Amino acid sequence: MPSSELEEGQEPVRPRRRGIYVLPNAVTLAALFAGFYGIVMAMSGRFELAAIGIFCAAILDSLDGRIARMTNTQSAFGEQMDSLCDMVSFGLAPALIVYEWALKGLGKTGWIVAFIYCAAAALRLARFNTNIGVVDKRFFQGLPSPAAAALVIGLIFVAEDAGWRDVSNIAWLSWTALGVTLFAGLTMVTNLPFYSFKVVGGRKTVPFAVIVAVALGIALVNVHPPIVLFSLFLAYGLSGYVIYAYRKAKGRPVSVIATSTDEPEERGLH
Repeated sequence: MPSSELEEGQEPVRPRRRGIYVLPNAVTLAALFAGFYGIVMAMSGRFELAAIGIFCAAILDSLDGRIARMTNTQSAFGEQMDSLCDMVSFGLAPALIVYEWALKGLGKTGWIVAFIYCAAAALRLARFNTNIGVVDKRFFQGLPSPAAAALVIGLIFVAEDAGWRDVSNIAWLSWTALGVTLFAGLTMVTNLPFYSFKVVGGRKTVPFAVIVAVALGIALVNVHPPIVLFSLFLAYGLSGYVIYAYRKAKGRPVSVIATSTDEPEERGLH
């Protein structure tokens, strides 16, 4: 608007600056640090602490986006930084940790499987960024990378808690780790629908019963964290296959890609 047309005392409206917001990006950096910490601990042979580092990264990753939305500090910079940090914490770090823990004793097969997991995480994150506007908000397309990392790391957490050491020389446990790593990696790049828990019962508001269930879940985890956490993430990793099979059997749509970007309903799916 020309200055001559401005009312007296009225200042021109300036476009909002594209700044770098401290709070959400600080949380993202904390998640990156937790992933890096996991790698360092694995290099030192302290795999239980490495597992705890990745779990902490997953918790922090679930917070940064919510903090940005709550404080209205979303930015393109934050989105790109979040993806890059996720690649380190949930792609590279779990692959290196499980390789150091069990897969290096399997020779070439071990590092190839670790690389497959790492590459799958990169592909999963790239697809998530490009499809974010057309995927039904109730579902993830493929296993989310934090859940995949928690599944792989959960196995390490259970074994370390059970007192198994020098796992790379225990054949059956090394092959189990290889199977879990391969399963987690390949499931990330499938088109299977996994509940996102962003919308419960078709509503954005959370029913009171869900809050009670969360409280019970936290209490259950405290009974025996390694086994309970691994069991929960294993069940979640299998849930996509169950949902796919159920929908297929009922003749219902199985794709999570929507035909509209406006709060896609089930009828709008392919």
